[in-house]
Amino acid sequence: MSDSPAASAHPTLEPEHVRKFLPESFPGDLGIEPLEIEDSFASGHIVVDKRHLHPGGYVHGGVWTALGDTVAAWATFRNIPPRHNFTTIELKLNVFAAGLLDDEIVAVATPLHVGKSTVVIEVKIERMREGSEPRLAANMIVSQFVLPPQPD
Repeated sequence: MSDSPAASAHPTLEPEHVRKFLPESFPGDLGIEPLEIEDSFASGHIVVDKRHLHPGGYVHGGVWTALGDTVAAWATFRNIPPRHNFTTIELKLNVFAAGLLDDEIVAVATPLHVGKSTVVIEVKIERMREGSEPRLAANMIVSQFVLPPQPD
């Protein structure tokens, strides 16, 4: 990740920076898109299509996890020192509601702890479905290990 545009520009990471490197990335392959990226939070979403479903027709657990971890990464980049990087060391996901084809799933990541060596992010994930009110569908806690800059 240290060669990505996000790693070199993270103090001012914006959605347009993310959109530049998404096409050649795992989150891009899943259709994850940024909405907002600020120091206090980051948000992103997917619109559920067939690639997101498990054989039973509901959103796969890996999709919930990938969306939450990706949006947590954007929040982490905005809260670590320049040239530093990170890796996810632990995450915990609770899913409360199933996702279906054509649902929009929106994740909002908020830092709970920003330290010198760790960052902990909470991600609230809502399911938007036509004809229904938005619903809290999942909650994730992501712990990141902050990595010092690599020598040039």
